[in-house]
Amino acid sequence: MTSVSDMFWHSSLEEMKQGYIYSEQSEEFICLICGKTLLNGIIYPYEGQLYEAKKFIRVHIEQSHRSSFHFLLDLDKKLTGLTDHQKTILELFYEGYDDNKVAKVLNTGSTSTIRNHRFTLREKQKQAKIFLAIMELLGEQAPKKGSFINIPRNTKKVDDRFAITEEEYNKILSAYFPQGPDGPISSFPLKEKKRVAILKHILKCFETDRTYTEKEVNDVLKQFYNDYVLLRRNLIEYGFMERIPDGSSYWVKL
Repeated sequence: MTSVSDMFWHSSLEEMKQGYIYSEQSEEFICLICGKTLLNGIIYPYEGQLYEAKKFIRVHIEQSHRSSFHFLLDLDKKLTGLTDHQKTILELFYEGYDDNKVAKVLNTGSTSTIRNHRFTLREKQKQAKIFLAIMELLGEQAPKKGSFINIPRNTKKVDDRFAITEEEYNKILSAYFPQGPDGPISSFPLKEKKRVAILKHILKCFETDRTYTEKEVNDVLKQFYNDYVLLRRNLIEYGFMERIPDGSSYWVKL
């Protein structure tokens, strides 16, 4: 079975279709299939041509994984809800085969059978669309005790007010990380601009393609500050990390 990462499940439908995401924090294009990263602004050479990162991530997916369609189609039945026969038919449709050609390839002898498959697949599409709408509406409701739906918390918006130069950023880190960037902070400042700079630095210790338990998040934060709960709360409030309502899972917000 083709495996998928936590990042894949946290991506949007559009991102799943394109096969990659863009992380504004790390300024990287990340392949949802294998995790390959391409830094925005870098030019990548390939077979005698030069590509910007956004273009090259598409080239990578095509060359390494054939397409997002084929990756998704190759997922296990428990994820796609498709039988092997339906997958074969969908792949032939994707390749541009009409009903008559599909019937010949499958040796069914009847195009009406293929039309029936088309109808069944369209019905599954309608059902999936309705179910997705139901779940999104459910997710917009206020969280209730024991809810398993990931409902985003209200966060402080990190906007242009917190924009700083690289020089300012490094000066803040030098001031609050007296033992070096991997060491503990001397204190957690009251000024939000300084807090955001510190949180951005600490966030680099978390992988973007995995989910953490609360204990795992705490263990990472303890090396930076005794009041790790304060750091954890601020990572959530400033929108750098997200969690499910019961606090059992955390991940970097991309």
